Amino acid sequence: MDELLAKATQGVDPDAPGAFWHIFLNLLNMLPWAAMFWWNVLFIAVGALLGWWRGRTAEGIVWAVVLGPIGWIVILLKPRPRPGAQPPPLRH
Repeated sequence: MDELLAKATQGVDPDAPGAFWHIFLNLLNMLPWAAMFWWNVLFIAVGALLGWWRGRTAEGIVWAVVLGPIGWIVILLKPRPRPGAQPPPLRH
């Protein structure tokens, strides 16, 4: 933890008015952004595949974007749409 704090506060004067933002940006710079991007692409691709298999491609993509791998469970638990099924009529 001390190493993380040392990296986050490197080159920052704690008494400066913008110290919080400098520390915050230092922490963001330590994140593996490329790996996080490719993992999200994988989550979305699998969500699209599962959605296509369940007849709900767009919904699979949306759930994967919003919830990641948990979205896969959501799309798998939803029932398949029946072919030719019409939504209920709107009441006036």
